[in-house]
Parts: sequence; structure tokens; C-alpha cells
Amino acid sequence: MDYNSLLADSVKSLAPSGIRKFFDLLEERADAISLGIGEPDFVTPWHIRDAGIRSLERGFTKYTGNAGLSRLRLAISDYLTRRFDLHYNPLTQIIVTVGGSEAIDLAVRALVNPGDEVIIPVPSFVCYGPITTIANGKPVYVETKVENEFRLTADELRAAITPRTKLLVLPFPNNPTGAIMERAHLEEIAEVLRGTNVMVLSDEIYAELTYGRQHVSIATIEGMSERTILVNGFSKSHAMTGWRMGYVCAPPEIAGQMLKIHQYAIMSAPTTSQYAAIEAMTNGDEDSQLMRREYDSRRRYLLERLEAIGIPCFEPRGAFYLFPYIGGYGLSSEEFCEQFLLAENVAIIPGTAFGLGGDGYARLCYASSMDNIQEAINRLERFVKTLK
Repeated sequence: MDYNSLLADSVKSLAPSGIRKFFDLLEERADAISLGIGEPDFVTPWHIRDAGIRSLERGFTKYTGNAGLSRLRLAISDYLTRRFDLHYNPLTQIIVTVGGSEAIDLAVRALVNPGDEVIIPVPSFVCYGPITTIANGKPVYVETKVENEFRLTADELRAAITPRTKLLVLPFPNNPTGAIMERAHLEEIAEVLRGTNVMVLSDEIYAELTYGRQHVSIATIEGMSERTILVNGFSKSHAMTGWRMGYVCAPPEIAGQMLKIHQYAIMSAPTTSQYAAIEAMTNGDEDSQLMRREYDSRRRYLLERLEAIGIPCFEPRGAFYLFPYIGGYGLSSEEFCEQFLLAENVAIIPGTAFGLGGDGYARLCYASSMDNIQEAINRLERFVKTLK
């Protein structure tokens, strides 16, 4: 069989994830400390786990409706109104998905025709470009700058828009930089988009994890709800990564088309996870606040330690990552991270894994225990001394 001729060109052209390489290296090393994986170190709160367990005990093991349990969609709608002043009809505008990743895929596939352009600010999470490529769209990367606190500016957006632009990805709070977009900055982005036919894919998976500022969704800006597809989920805010629970909110005309893709590709999200998610949406606000306070404590500790070591780092206002500048040691990001792993048995991710603008930086995830964080930063301090 000539498998090369059988495989889709759009898939063959994709490079493997730059994050995956370091996970593979990590698996080969016993007792390594990982500040690489973006996964909460918290266990899903007991009352949420118990809701899933009770659903199994009661025999709720069949498919749900394609869009998800109506009780869950109503709970999501209430939660978004309560927490972020967002208003979505649970029957026509909300789809429960298999994690936020499926929600992103649904949005891109529902909108993008071959050759359509998708603007993607980078550095950012690794999936947006490949999903666009698989949909036969064209990723257009816009490099954000540390001097702008890694925000997308109105001028950068304006320069990137062409007659082929179909979609803007807004990945804030941002992975890997921790950058956020405040209301004033979103107003400027909205002004650029008014009068265009460009949609926004707002990935707000870290909305509950902001420090010193309340998250603002672009969908709350005047005129933006009608052109925004909002993606969120439970993995980061409620420590539910393995439950694979997300959701997407959109204008009814677009949500209906995304639902068709979801029907054929997925059928419905896991039933047990949906019952757990109802509990998370209804009674999980305090859990998120507790985790946010703990992350903030770790964030401030790492910033202080990095400053003492002499490693410059932009102060993140969201998510649970730091993106320090390590380009002053004469190594590329990949070289720095590989040598650090080999020398000190600590895994961090090179900034180049997250696209343009990432070289010279590395991502440190502080969703790890304080003991691990303290030991890892001690080893980092020891490592950089050998590079001077």
C-alpha cells in the first residue's frame, strides 16, 4: 500500500506538537519534576466527583441529547450570566462538547472554506493553526510583543485583515504568556471589526483564572455578541481535565451548524461527565476561587524568585503560566529547555512550541505543588549559574 498517497495532504503537512517532544523526553527520566503540562494539580472537588458517581449509581449511562443535557445547558447559561454578564439561550446557543478543543474544532469547521484566512495571535496554544489547516483554511499569525504585554493591538489586527479573513482567534487569558485583554483593549479590537464580516473565536478557558482583574469577554462589548463564538470548559476552572467537558456558545444561526458537525462526529459528550458538570456549574464557584488564590500565591513566589535570579519575566495576569525570557544565555529556547532537563531533571516548554515570538522564552506552569515549584526553581537557579 502507498500510504503516502492515501493520506490527506493537510494532515501530512502538520508538524508534531512541540510540547509533545518534551513529554516524551520526560517519560524517559525517573523522578523528573514537570512544570510543563498545563493541568491543575488539584483533584476534582469531591462534590463534583460525587455527582458523577451518583449518576452512575442511578443508571444514567445512556446517550444524552446531542447538544447536551438541558439541565447542564441551563446551568451553563446561569453561570455565564452570574460570573461574566454573558447572556445565552440554553436551548439554541449552547452546545456541550468533549473539552474546549472540540468546541474550537467545531467553530473553525463550521466557518472556514478552503482558502479562508484565520488570524491567530501568537505565542498561543498550539491547536488553532493545525485545526485551521485541517479545515483547508490559511492561518495568519500575528506576533504579539512583550512591550504590549503580549496583547493583540488594534493596529496589528487592522494590518492583518484582508478580503479573505473569516475569523479572528482571541486566546485570552493566554497560554503560554498569561496575558489578558482588558475592556479598553477589547473596545479597540471591536472598533476594528465593526463594519467587517469577520467572526471572533474567543477562547476563554482560563476566564476564572485572572489575578487582580475580573475577566471581560469580548461578547459583552456592544455589537460583538452577534459575531462572537465563545469557547469555555471545566478543565482549568474546576480541575476536570480528564472528564473532557467543554462548551461553545454562539449565535443560533452558527450554533445550529456546529451542532450538525457535533452530531456526526461525536453524538454527545460523556453522560457521567455532564452530571458532574451540572454540579460544577451550580455549586463550584467557591472551588474556583480557592484554586485561583493558590495559583496566585505560586505566581507571586515564582516572579519573585525569577527576579532574584536575574531572569526577566513579564508579569502574567491570567492562566497559570509564566513566560520568562531566557534568551540571554546564548542558547535557543529548545537548547535551553533540553539542557535544563538533562542537567537538572526539570521539564519546562520552549517558547517556540507556541509559535512566532516564542524563541528566547520558555513556559513554566505553576499548576504544580509548591514543593515541586520550589525545588524546580532552586534547580533552575543552579543551572543558569553554569551558563554564565
